Amino acid sequence: MQQQFNFFASCPRGLETALADELTQIGGKYVKATDGGVAFAGSWPVMMKANLQSRLASRILWRLDEKAYRNEEDLYRLAFEVDWPALFTLQNTFKVNVTAVKSPVRSPEFAGLKVKDAICDRFRRATGERPNVDTHEPDMRIHLYLTDRIATLYLDTSGEALFKRGYRVETGDAPMRENLAAGLIVLSGWQVGEAFYDPMCGSGTLLIEAAWKALNVAPGSRRTFAFQQLRNHDENGWQAIRSEARAAERRDQAINIVGSDVSSTVLIAAKANLESAGVADVVTLKQLNFADGKPTAESGVLLCNPPYGVRLDELEKLAELYPQWGSALKQRFAGWRAFFFTGDPELARGIRLKASRRTPLFNGNIECRLFEYRMVAGGNRDK
Repeated sequence: MQQQFNFFASCPRGLETALADELTQIGGKYVKATDGGVAFAGSWPVMMKANLQSRLASRILWRLDEKAYRNEEDLYRLAFEVDWPALFTLQNTFKVNVTAVKSPVRSPEFAGLKVKDAICDRFRRATGERPNVDTHEPDMRIHLYLTDRIATLYLDTSGEALFKRGYRVETGDAPMRENLAAGLIVLSGWQVGEAFYDPMCGSGTLLIEAAWKALNVAPGSRRTFAFQQLRNHDENGWQAIRSEARAAERRDQAINIVGSDVSSTVLIAAKANLESAGVADVVTLKQLNFADGKPTAESGVLLCNPPYGVRLDELEKLAELYPQWGSALKQRFAGWRAFFFTGDPELARGIRLKASRRTPLFNGNIECRLFEYRMVAGGNRDK
């Protein structure tokens, strides 16, 4: 199992460099960040560790083949040449996903059908039967990526997206994906020994990701993966990797992680999620308005994902809140590094503070910014 394979780890746009660093630490070779993810090489155990330990990746895709193409028949031949019966069984359901960028094919859907037909035909030739397609919860996800000239076939080793950690039992409005939350923590530079405060914690995603990082809990420790159903799966090796990860957890770690929210309803959801994640005993929750928030240490990291409005009344309400947040930071959080992740460009002007850094990121298809403010003593900047 020390044979080297080629993989691609997808992630939210803006986290590619951080993910490349993470995969290098996990053991990836020839790591290269590209738009929307990171290509890397590694052994089968490295792939399993990446699924288990990556906090930032969305999926770990195994690159099966890559060739030039001109039409759908070329795509059929590309897929038919892969020995699918050697990868998974007739009992496994599958689904084909297609991403096309400037592709000459008539439609991505038709290209996906040709790949599906090729997989079924290859199974029929080997076994006389074909596996079933399941478009909702397939055992195997095959990804076809098309550029203007090159077609690449991937097999998804993750199954469900990796941001689905398995701890979320309650959600608020538009909850942040777990790997994006973990990425914001990385970009903030927060270290385990520092205080961490989320004054708009919602259902608690940032708090849980910070706590799991502090306790060194592997983000995939509570779920299963598609690679466990592949024919070449090494169950003994996988159990050894899981045991090693559990042994590396730091349950005696003293941490200072606090979350607050003005809504009692979302705090109930946050408490349920903290309990599900096993960190309710190390994270403190409070009900209060951000304007009344107080630092929990002389210095630390304040990180939050404030709401960003769509309707006019929401925008007007937020415009009133931004200066209050800036005033609270200046008055009480000297010595702290404050970070706001938002899709509202008005925040930078309304908060009336000078950002030391603006990092572009995407929350799905929404272009956002992570604003950093290094707080010193003094009042608000004049209007």
